[in-house]
Amino acid sequence: MPALTRADAVARRRLLDVHSTTVELDLTRGDEVFGSTTVIRFACTEPGAATYVDVKPSVLRLARLNGRELDPGALVDGRLPLDALDSENELLIEADMAYSHTGEGMHRFTDPADGEVYVYTQAFLDDGPRIFAAFDQPDLKSVHQVSVIAPEEWTVVGNSRVTSHEGARWEFAATPPISSYLLCVVAGPLHSVVSEHDGIPLGLHCRRSLAPYLDADAAEILDTTEKSFDHYHRIFEHRYPFDSYDQCFVPEFNAGAMENPGCVTFRDEFVFRSAVTDNERELRAIVIAHEMAHMWFGDLVTMRWWDDLWLNESFAEYLGHSTVAESTRFSGVWTGFACSRKAWGYDADQRPSTHPVAPLDVADSAQALQNFDGISYSKGASLLRQLAAYLGEEAFLKGLNAHFERHAFGNATLDDLLESLSGVTDRDVRAWADAWLRTTGVDTLRFDGEGIRHTSADGVLRPQRITAAVYERALDGRLFAGPRIPLDLPGQLVNPLPEPGGSERDLLLLNDTDLGFVKIRFDDRSWRTVSDSLGEVPDPLARAVIWNAARDMLRDAEIDPAEYLDLVAAHLPGEESAHIVEAVLGYARSTVVDCYLVPERRAAGLAVLVGVCRALLRRTEGGPDGTGLRLLAVRGLIDASYTPVEIAELRQWLDEDTVPGGPELDPELRWRLLARLSVLGAAGPADIDAELVRDPSATGEQGAARCRASLPDEAAKEAAWQMLFHSDASNYIIAATTRGLWQPEQAELLGDRPLRYFAEVAGAGARRGPAVARLLGRQAFPAYAAEPGTLAAAEECLGRDDLMASTRRALADQVDDLRRSLRVREAAK
Repeated sequence: MPALTRADAVARRRLLDVHSTTVELDLTRGDEVFGSTTVIRFACTEPGAATYVDVKPSVLRLARLNGRELDPGALVDGRLPLDALDSENELLIEADMAYSHTGEGMHRFTDPADGEVYVYTQAFLDDGPRIFAAFDQPDLKSVHQVSVIAPEEWTVVGNSRVTSHEGARWEFAATPPISSYLLCVVAGPLHSVVSEHDGIPLGLHCRRSLAPYLDADAAEILDTTEKSFDHYHRIFEHRYPFDSYDQCFVPEFNAGAMENPGCVTFRDEFVFRSAVTDNERELRAIVIAHEMAHMWFGDLVTMRWWDDLWLNESFAEYLGHSTVAESTRFSGVWTGFACSRKAWGYDADQRPSTHPVAPLDVADSAQALQNFDGISYSKGASLLRQLAAYLGEEAFLKGLNAHFERHAFGNATLDDLLESLSGVTDRDVRAWADAWLRTTGVDTLRFDGEGIRHTSADGVLRPQRITAAVYERALDGRLFAGPRIPLDLPGQLVNPLPEPGGSERDLLLLNDTDLGFVKIRFDDRSWRTVSDSLGEVPDPLARAVIWNAARDMLRDAEIDPAEYLDLVAAHLPGEESAHIVEAVLGYARSTVVDCYLVPERRAAGLAVLVGVCRALLRRTEGGPDGTGLRLLAVRGLIDASYTPVEIAELRQWLDEDTVPGGPELDPELRWRLLARLSVLGAAGPADIDAELVRDPSATGEQGAARCRASLPDEAAKEAAWQMLFHSDASNYIIAATTRGLWQPEQAELLGDRPLRYFAEVAGAGARRGPAVARLLGRQAFPAYAAEPGTLAAAEECLGRDDLMASTRRALADQVDDLRRSLRVREAAK
């Protein structure tokens, strides 16, 4: 179906003003379809003009405009023409809509644990018309009134409070004006925890099979929710603008969460069934605060068009992190941001697919969907953190409050925000925005002994207001930092060292507080100190900056994989930050070992990671695992095990249901163990079947799908292939299968499948839609096969003119990573 263009959206917005939308959904019509009746009341500025309504039904049963029946056969590509409009209009649409199994539209899920059925809507970005008829664009806001007919044993949750519930029928209060992509309904035999805070009704909801796990964590989730509300009510003058706040943990959700006002949906992996690290609990808190920030940035004030997506996501990303850092027990939030989110942004901004945080033009909704990436989230949040420091927190918040006051329940643009900020400061906010929000690429700062060299790939030097730290050795050999040095770049060549030539310093670390969005490089002396003493740098955030720099140096082929792994072996065993351990171990295992090392050196790389994990296990044995370091070490050891001795050890853990010294195995660890044993030929179909009997949950089914795809057997690989490219499996089963198919240990067995992938991916993505297309283009990409032939096939595939936008963008990013893998391998020869 054609994407909505910006030009069409502008024309329709000039023509229409939507007063109200009434939606009735009937969820009692069987397993395949649900009933959808929509009444839209709207004004037209040019009576007699024509437009269209967006609706994507299985069957369009009735369309009536101002009492005049329309021809259902006129519906083409999800657009029903509306002609001869009056100044005031009423449109009635009755349709059967198809349930989805890809997390788009109305998703339907049967819980294998108990056979119960659940449904939820995901109307974003242009999937609302798969649920109800709408003028589906952000700037045609409407009051929405929703009613739902559901099985009598179900609970139904929506954007607003329930006003009436009699038998099978649920009616909800009218919402304030919201965009159509924000309407949400969640339904099924839900388990619920209810509370209230500051006059706001709160609800937590999940499927019944997860009830014990939600109950165990409800106090923590509610505490984060309440502290986030308190924080936003301290900094924002406009209180929470909706009448209730439900948080629904739903199955097979594609994103982390979705900011539907009053009815936020989260992937239900955030209801923890197994042991997790403190990093994972912190991430859940950040996502809760992120989605709540959207109640102001995105829901109260919505971007006019998708080119200002960053007004939603960059602000929510920044506020999610800052709220948790300032209001909860989690003290390492910005270290975690540096380790994971910042790296995501740096990678995205160095790819051919990069784009400005605030692009000048996003031509259509298909292009907009591709911009939900490390630029709009991580880079944008990094820049807002910098902007808040540049303006000062007080002025920054004053400008935001002025923005809400001017545009509440309406739409806004970058220019609108800049106008509000400019009114509270004498800083040149527009010049800052031109330099940072309208350009692309990452600048590089390098100290060469004489001063800081500031360069960029595009020749545009963006302002960097950062600090630098100079580290020296104390008499006892301990590395310590002197006074922090403020830097304001670009400018003339700056030597930040306090003495000529820097004869006393051991390490100069630029951007040590990670306030800048910039690559850093080290002079020779500093790099020697990093190599010898990285773990001695006292500040974990500074260590994260160093690890990010080393990671980027490897990606740019400035160091080789062996040198990076030497850093890992020397400094990760003593690392106290779980954020750093998790990020470095994950990158080393998935990228350095599997993609950057040539096959004959891969076993040695795995051995390094096994050694690091064993050292972490020895260090954490017998004590409490408050941050999860031991759990990270266990996971890392499982994933890196390779030798016969290591395989036997993993088999013993699985058979005895415990790791010596702890922890006892839970479902996540058991499936992880079984997946690795399956790859290495030490487990088979009988083991997988037995484990699925032990854990017949949805995650158990996903674990089994991964394990079956991992087996070193031609029949298993072909079954996985058919599942990915020729089945109608759910999005989560597809994702699990991708994790099992490609295994570097099985390169010979996999044969020419990496090349066959490029012949299959386009058609499968087009058949299944954008969500599955993204999965197949990213997670199913054969990244391990870093060979010139793979690159040639990938580039030929990208040259096709029939790729859907989601497939093209996913492949373009993966191909760029593949090129880097080849450059790193070539440089390491």
